[in-house]
Amino acid sequence: MDIKALWQLSYGLYVVSSKGDDVINGQIANTGFQITAEPVCVAVAINKQNYTHSLIKASGLFTLSVLSLDTPMELIGKFGFQSGRDTDKFAGLNYGLSPAGVPYLKDYTLGWLGLKLIGQHDYYTHTIFVGELTDAEVLMEGIPLTYAHYYAVKGGTAPKTAPTYRQPEERISEGAYRCTVCGYVYNPKNGDPAAKIPPGTAFADLPEDWVCPVCKAKKDKFEPVG
Repeated sequence: MDIKALWQLSYGLYVVSSKGDDVINGQIANTGFQITAEPVCVAVAINKQNYTHSLIKASGLFTLSVLSLDTPMELIGKFGFQSGRDTDKFAGLNYGLSPAGVPYLKDYTLGWLGLKLIGQHDYYTHTIFVGELTDAEVLMEGIPLTYAHYYAVKGGTAPKTAPTYRQPEERISEGAYRCTVCGYVYNPKNGDPAAKIPPGTAFADLPEDWVCPVCKAKKDKFEPVG
């Protein structure tokens, strides 16, 4: 069996959010899809270990923010590789609240959906939450970010709790270093344009205050590949 056949499936990249009595939280998800038209119902798959999972089960409410193609890696890292149990992911961000009080992102978001939980289905490590649409808003025009673009162009990875997690491929150049926290690979031939690190910069020549563009881990959390 060639498991790589699964890599040909296409996915979007979203922030799924929920709330508790006095807390809000969100996470990156790449399995969100519409399943009915009348009424509109949308399903998302959330790992049982994630804080957002417990909030959705408790509140019965969640939102889905559709990320744009230009979403920075820093934002993806914040919602994909940090835990809402020990950090406020929405701190310092431009976000709104649905009529039900559930947060959604305003920046780098094409639109958002507000959903009321109507069903949940247990599948090993994940729960599929099905929500009926209660609110929806288009925030801007643009191209949605796909997981394929995030992986192939932005050089991103998926956390081990993601349904599409895969072991890092050796799609790298000589002198590459991998983040031991999130799996991001720094390729000297690419540099880090977002941090104004030009192509051809060796890992050893990176500034000492340089951090992983995905999860913000420091240089000492990187190890040479191979």
